Amino acid sequence: MPSNCGSSNGLIVTFGEMLIDFVPTVSGVSLAEAPGFLKAPGGAPANVAIAVARLGGNAAFIGKLGDDEFGHMLAGILTDNGVSAEGVNFDKGARTALAFVTLRADGEREFMFYRNPSADMLLNSHDLNLKLITSAKVFHYGSISLIAEPCRSAHLKAMEAAKDAGALLSYDPNLRLPLWPSADEARKQIMSIWDKADVIKVSDVELEFLTRSNKIDDESAMSLWHDNLKLLLVTLGEKGCRYYTKKFYGVVDAYHVKAVDTTGAGDSFVGALLCKIVDDHAIIEEEQRLKEVLKYACACGAITTTKKGAIPALPTHSEVLTLQNKAFNRRSHLYLWLFFLFLLLSFYFSNLNKYYFSISQL
Repeated sequence: MPSNCGSSNGLIVTFGEMLIDFVPTVSGVSLAEAPGFLKAPGGAPANVAIAVARLGGNAAFIGKLGDDEFGHMLAGILTDNGVSAEGVNFDKGARTALAFVTLRADGEREFMFYRNPSADMLLNSHDLNLKLITSAKVFHYGSISLIAEPCRSAHLKAMEAAKDAGALLSYDPNLRLPLWPSADEARKQIMSIWDKADVIKVSDVELEFLTRSNKIDDESAMSLWHDNLKLLLVTLGEKGCRYYTKKFYGVVDAYHVKAVDTTGAGDSFVGALLCKIVDDHAIIEEEQRLKEVLKYACACGAITTTKKGAIPALPTHSEVLTLQNKAFNRRSHLYLWLFFLFLLLSFYFSNLNKYYFSISQL
């Protein structure tokens, strides 16, 4: 079983947006019908950074927040969770982004964003802390920062600086179609930096979107492979995840929990993965070790779905171990019962044969 990330010293820098999610207090209703909302910090790159730190890893976040109460609250949340905020900038002329989240009864969600323009969109190349970026062992980003200038140019510059300094590039598109001018533009920009990444994680929905297919299979996933890629991951929600490398591929099962809100589950998964490989990239090349890491990441993602909001739900290492131990004990009990059932049936049929043999001798 993978150990705590606390022994990891490699710096993981995440780049992009941080915002406030307003999550309805009741699931299965529209935004208009929601009786109230919970204020929850979020934003995929920030979620990943805090997921890393929550597990004991070394993380920093780069982005721009509004010079307002929400912005300073979010910066405080980063530092309170052990994430370096030295790459955070504040904009006096734009507000911190907000998102209202609609929760279905099964915990899946839809988003309504307020960010035209929000502070995160106004990050420019001059704002970048290049010393921090070039110190990264892993540089992680999404695609929302590609939507508009000047943030897009800042994203490209930061990515190039990290790559030139030897960082592993990690990419999770985190598709949010309502933020893009069109689906075609989203697809175009997401794919414009595709061949730069060493590690890519997509959801099953994103796989369908990017491949223009309704198939979620190995052939569809491998159509997204590029020569520089080291690891491609497709998360499948309650069905776990699929993994693809240059040498092997396979499936890791999910941990079954009662999902309340799936927001941040993928970010928790990514944070756990990066935390485990930041100082040992060879894990990607060894299937058994990679599978153990992915089991750990799946456990992190599962736990995150059991609470509302992203950052408040991100697990600690001890919480992950608790879930894994429970799952192990359940499997052990099941195998034990199956073993006893096998013995009982063997005994039954053995005596049944003896009985029929005795009858035949009469």
